[in-house]
Amino acid sequence: MKQTRKIYDRAFKEKAVQLSYERHNISELARELGITAPQLYKWRKEVEEFGPGSFPGNGKLKQTPEQEQIAELERKLRDAELERDILKKGNRHLFQERSMIYTFIKNNEKIFPIEKMCQVLQVGRRSYYDWKSQCVSERKQRVIAIKEKITSIYFESKQRYGSPRMAAELNYTGTKVSRVTVAKYMNQLGLRSRLTKKFKVTTNSKHNYLVVPNVLNREFLVAEPSKVWVSDITYIHTKEGFLYLTTVLDLYDRKIIGWSLSDGMSTEETALAAWKMAVINRTPEKGLIFHSDRGIQYASKKFTNVIDSYKIIKRSMSRKGNCWDNAVAESFFKTLKTEQIYGNKLKNKDQMKLEIFEYIEIWYNRKRRHSALKYRTIEEFWNQKNNFKNVA
Repeated sequence: MKQTRKIYDRAFKEKAVQLSYERHNISELARELGITAPQLYKWRKEVEEFGPGSFPGNGKLKQTPEQEQIAELERKLRDAELERDILKKGNRHLFQERSMIYTFIKNNEKIFPIEKMCQVLQVGRRSYYDWKSQCVSERKQRVIAIKEKITSIYFESKQRYGSPRMAAELNYTGTKVSRVTVAKYMNQLGLRSRLTKKFKVTTNSKHNYLVVPNVLNREFLVAEPSKVWVSDITYIHTKEGFLYLTTVLDLYDRKIIGWSLSDGMSTEETALAAWKMAVINRTPEKGLIFHSDRGIQYASKKFTNVIDSYKIIKRSMSRKGNCWDNAVAESFFKTLKTEQIYGNKLKNKDQMKLEIFEYIEIWYNRKRRHSALKYRTIEEFWNQKNNFKNVA
């Protein structure tokens, strides 16, 4: 397979630098991360010199103090122009009742930042949000509350509950709602039971999402790299709420070649972010099968268009309600939670992000012995394969 220069994203560099200040042996940490000690020291120096401006990525330049001063002046100018535009459009509301000012802000949320409008029109941001929440009808407030309960129960049940059990749980806890209504809300939230039987696929012309057959068909043993990648999403509980972990795993060596840990469940934050890391770390080969479940993050047009742009990749999706069709991805999540999360104290999001980074990049991908690889590490597996080729 063609070797390409390793590219590390900003998140990887920041976490590596953060870990370096917690470790005494920088050289050992660098080896564990698969980089050189000079590289790690260079990244540390950049953080010390530029702080939040470190690792800006392609198309951007780190700024000198003079450039930062110019950028700050430009920012202040843009800020002044924004205030002028808000005053020009909203000056007639300045001496009106608070409710009139709040209404103006609500009607212009898509044009101006809420915080800036509150500042210019001299009202408290918290007061505005309190007023806005009261404007929501009782019916809408009830719908919002039910959806929040559904989301909480869904993840507490480890994604096992479909609409019948969900409705029963809600009614048992005092929220009276029908199964049909619960099914509608779960569909809107993109929450689907992994174990219960789902509705049968039809040729409904109103269906907006991609559905493809299970091409992989549980053939989890692969003879070459970049022939089959599997992907899935799971939740991770923290003190501050949920994080969502998305992974892309190559079945050949069971390595996590792409992953994303996000606060939200949008396609950009989950499936796309993990995919972008995967194609940096490992080049897709012609005929590559990309397998996932039928979640909205993978079925969306945005993700489908990205995959289709390669023109060499075949899509595969698990059958409805059949978690075993993506058993390897599911197994990784179980392993991660058993080895790293379950039994430990609940962490905040920043602590959890660092722990997941260390688990995947140092332990799982480099040190852990995998039963699927006959209890070899991924590096040992590759070395043995290369030695066999050389002898042959």
